[in-house]
Amino acid sequence: MIRYDLREYRGLQEIVGPIFIIREIHPVGYNELVEITDNQGQERIGLTLEVGQGYAVVQVLTGTAGLSLQNCRVRFKGKPVTIGVSEEMLGRVFNGLGEPQDGLPSPRREEIADVNGQTINPTARDYPHKIIETGLSVIDVMNTLVRGQKLPVFSGSGLPHNILAAQITRQARAGEEDFCIVFAAMGVKYDTARFFLRSFEDSGVLDRVAMFLSLADSPSIERLMTPRVALTCAEFLAFRKGKHVLVILTDMANYCEALRELSTLRGEIPARKGYPGYLYSDLASLYERAGVVKNLAGSITQLPILTMPNDDLTHPIPDLTGFITEGQVVMDRELAMRGIYPPVACLPSLSRLMKDNIGKDLTREDHPAVAAQLFSAYAQVKEIRALAAVVGEEELSPLDHLYLQFGESFEMSFLSQGIEESRTLEESLDLAWEVLSLLPREELARIKEEMLEKYYQEKHELSGSH
Repeated sequence: MIRYDLREYRGLQEIVGPIFIIREIHPVGYNELVEITDNQGQERIGLTLEVGQGYAVVQVLTGTAGLSLQNCRVRFKGKPVTIGVSEEMLGRVFNGLGEPQDGLPSPRREEIADVNGQTINPTARDYPHKIIETGLSVIDVMNTLVRGQKLPVFSGSGLPHNILAAQITRQARAGEEDFCIVFAAMGVKYDTARFFLRSFEDSGVLDRVAMFLSLADSPSIERLMTPRVALTCAEFLAFRKGKHVLVILTDMANYCEALRELSTLRGEIPARKGYPGYLYSDLASLYERAGVVKNLAGSITQLPILTMPNDDLTHPIPDLTGFITEGQVVMDRELAMRGIYPPVACLPSLSRLMKDNIGKDLTREDHPAVAAQLFSAYAQVKEIRALAAVVGEEELSPLDHLYLQFGESFEMSFLSQGIEESRTLEESLDLAWEVLSLLPREELARIKEEMLEKYYQEKHELSGSH
């Protein structure tokens, strides 16, 4: 029997950007690993993008610069791209292809894993439960992150999403259980990569973080592999080692741009905004690798971060992401310009799995009511501000002025917090009560009377003791 993985071919038909076409070959598979040796004797790896009778289209993960049509040798390995994974990847820094970049030897391989992952059978999925605290009040109270959830952050150019990603990495915690983070950055500048690394080193959390950094000057095709390599590491840590893994992917817009570039080079018919028609299924192949599996101890939670071109929520990247994921956290440019951090727009943000994972015996008994009241009151603030812009503040009623006072306090005290400030869920809920107490008691219609009575009694006793 012929072993196809030993077949070697010399010469290419055509090179276009990071891909080449080779003909007169044996039948090969889609997503098959390819080894390419250039005329200098250096080896590169590639991946089959398209296959047919006697030909294959191959993307070279490190670029085609220096390849010759006549002299390069191509070997099809008969297997997908794999990486060695182990628990020793925590505390290490890798490039977008999983190669060490911290000057240390490669970590010991406990297992060889396919970077494309294995589809989780829907019947084997368990409903996500228990929360991950980020230390940020606006997320923990109003958009609670649940283990096994996919909760993207929709940002914009110039907004502090990198600072937010670093802060969540430093502060995130999942109770007393085994918790770690896989951090993947795609198409980031060198100074941004240094910021992430220095932030994790200085705060002492690098030991529980596996970093995958694909820099802006790396081949754009590498960006397509980076989230897959990172998720492969996360799957091993979660489903083989029983850890609760938070995967942070930034910036998914760079990933989608690389996908569009590759699609253009292949001559595919473009869909919306020039992106390929399979953008939805490609993003789903990444996002759906998060979750909880029945009878397994670990979990994978995803926090993808993407910058919306022109702050457009209807752009294909956030639009399709919103269809696949369970909510979104939206960053607001107006809040950022006012110096509020994190500048999260509360009203368009939501966590669809929040309602089933907060409340008595889960977080705190008053959590659902307080969150609902904050949303309701802040929506009223937005309406009153719009009215004031038309008729002027002097025409507003005394109650309207109280709502404006609440809105200012909500944004400056509850929403805004320092870059190094981490609040527990208890502290965030107590702060929410303080802000809500600025409103008349009869306006707090989302909170049960007995809960209001308990809070105001405790507040009265506390003020009396002083």
